[in-house]
Amino acid sequence: MVFAIINQYQKGVRFVLGKYEKLLDPGIALNIPFFQDVRNIDMRVRTIPIPPQEAMTKDNVPVKIAAVVYYKVVDPYKVVMVISDYNYAISQYAQTAVRDVIGNNDLDFVLADREKIAAEIEKMVDEETKEWGVDVSAIKLQDIELPADMKRAMARQAEAEREKRATIILSDGELKSATNFADAARKLSAIKGALHLRTLQTLATNVSAEDSPTHLWMLPTQIMKFFEKKKE
Repeated sequence: MVFAIINQYQKGVRFVLGKYEKLLDPGIALNIPFFQDVRNIDMRVRTIPIPPQEAMTKDNVPVKIAAVVYYKVVDPYKVVMVISDYNYAISQYAQTAVRDVIGNNDLDFVLADREKIAAEIEKMVDEETKEWGVDVSAIKLQDIELPADMKRAMARQAEAEREKRATIILSDGELKSATNFADAARKLSAIKGALHLRTLQTLATNVSAEDSPTHLWMLPTQIMKFFEKKKE
């Protein structure tokens, strides 16, 4: 006569002469050799890594998808009586689900909405595995690998998009600057002598910023008006 120890995170499935008898809670259970058999089932959340899967998107772009499955046993009886190796079965079904879901969506959607893709895969896997006494709590996509030429094409597209935005921002800035200059010129023209003062201020600023000596010869405005009348 021996005792079977069932840990706190486990459930025991007892068989008597090869036939299922009952489930055992954590603790010590009597187990008579050759007459009784107790199988301990881990009830904790477990993970299964899904190796990179070759898949073809709906728009015929080959990708490699790596994921991880989070699950736990909810019915110890079913994982013993319904399926022989539920870990392997979950892994294989998840790989198939990944390829199916990716094949039903375009590349842009796969890249932009990982959470929705993962939720769709999780739904497919969970629908199948619940018959095995297992609950799939989450599936996370770890990596989406694209072909090298596709990566280069996307990089060029992103660069072109950045240049486009920069050109638009620059043109908007030039338009606003031109509008401000036009408004300033109209206001200065409306005030006698203001435009000349602004010209002198601009010259003084530019000259002071240069290291080389610069000489400016300023003529009175009356002389300029005299020459203008002579031309007429």
